[in-house]
Amino acid sequence: MNANRNPTGSPASFRDRTEAGRILAGMLEKYADRSDVLVLGLPRGGVPVAYEVCRALHAPLDVLLVRKLGVPGQRELAMGAIASGGVRVLNQDVVISLGVSVAEIEEVTARETRELSRRERAYRNGRPAPEVRGRTVILVDDGLATGSSMRAAVAAIRARHPGSIVVAVPVGARSTCEEMRSEADDVVCVRMPSQFYAVGMWYRDFSEVADEDITELLDQAATEHKSDRNVSLRR
Repeated sequence: MNANRNPTGSPASFRDRTEAGRILAGMLEKYADRSDVLVLGLPRGGVPVAYEVCRALHAPLDVLLVRKLGVPGQRELAMGAIASGGVRVLNQDVVISLGVSVAEIEEVTARETRELSRRERAYRNGRPAPEVRGRTVILVDDGLATGSSMRAAVAAIRARHPGSIVVAVPVGARSTCEEMRSEADDVVCVRMPSQFYAVGMWYRDFSEVADEDITELLDQAATEHKSDRNVSLRR
């Protein structure tokens, strides 16, 4: 999807996810060069953003798998989300207002759990999930609309006893970013437009990210971080 203008008629805020990640990283400087920091990107769109963040902060990069639970017949409308570790967050307002049944919720959950498991295998390639206990975990996505996916991500990490959780996005609905402050220890939203509509509206290039792109970025980040550590050890 390519969006040249946002809902206000002005040019989109970011050229692409790479530029967005670099701008976001500039607002996270206080977390740079800290051994306790771990950057987790939310696939797929959050990973290219997170890659730029991890490079700027000299921090390791990994992924946290999250899947939106779309309303039956309106799959783009989120009624909740699931995340690695068996976490499920439901938006009860959406569920109740649209009359979504328990059976429908379970059916969608089962389908998305299968896809989450597939991606977990594809992205990790046998690698274990990173240890987060006591660490500062920066959760990165390419934007926040309803916030369902990020809430599931925060809940999944909170259950693993981190030192603190930082939610970081280039753009988000103002109300969602503000609400997230009650769930995370720090929230960084570069742009918080009052008229939001959709994440893709704020990027000139919002092309789909492929599984292969994600594995390539993870491998590249791991190589670069290992090189950074070796340089630090020689000093």
